[in-house]
Amino acid sequence: MIHPASELENNWFTIDTIDESTFAFSEYGQWMKVHSYLFVGKEKAVLVDTGLGVGNIRTLVNAITQLPIELVTTHAHWDHTGGHQLFDNFSAHILERDWIEGGFERYSKEIAGYLVKEPFTKPPPNDFDLSKYRPYEHKVKRLHKDGDILDIGDRQLEIIHTPGHSPGHVAVYEEASGYLVTADLLYKGVLLAGLQFSNAQDYRSSLRRLRSLPKIEKLLPGHGRLEIPTDLLDEALNAFDELAEKGQLNNKGSLHTFDRLKIKL
Repeated sequence: MIHPASELENNWFTIDTIDESTFAFSEYGQWMKVHSYLFVGKEKAVLVDTGLGVGNIRTLVNAITQLPIELVTTHAHWDHTGGHQLFDNFSAHILERDWIEGGFERYSKEIAGYLVKEPFTKPPPNDFDLSKYRPYEHKVKRLHKDGDILDIGDRQLEIIHTPGHSPGHVAVYEEASGYLVTADLLYKGVLLAGLQFSNAQDYRSSLRRLRSLPKIEKLLPGHGRLEIPTDLLDEALNAFDELAEKGQLNNKGSLHTFDRLKIKL
């Protein structure tokens, strides 16, 4: 039985019903405004990312469905894996494995500070202790790869490898509904193509690949506003094409402003 989001109360997550079996969990109380997504099928459910780890996303998932949960990691950055420890298993791309298995250990204090770089605008749960906050680290036992199909019973989700923001970043696509989880490849804000392991050329190629998908009815971003227009994908691709034509994609550290988004190289 699926319980509608309107029946759930939570002091940290905002729960939005995308349709009767698809939900968004948003963390608007923290400045990065991270989103995670739950797709419920007839046989099991897929949770895409777990957010910051400030609130307990597992309690919300359990309140919506009692089906087995398959947790998919779009990429290994700490703000998308914060609640992974609440689940029995998860999958990730092989190019993200090293990060999850220990890449953040020496950055724990730095990341905790980054978490509260700007004050929370919603009170965190009473049991949240910043001094004990640690990025998620665990052995990756299940790998997903480009083209994998997750059949959850009357719903099929496809894993699409979309490197650029990070080497093993993936999007999650449901062709039947036209839902596309773009995670950190596309949202309304500053697109980060210049991080330590980012690649602006790959970023551009990944956007082009997503643009070629047969049906896109709704973009499900990793940050910022939950509701974004589908033509934001066109703007992002055109922006990267423009930078490429000007020979600027390799200008590390530069910031470029466009109509509804910015690109940080």
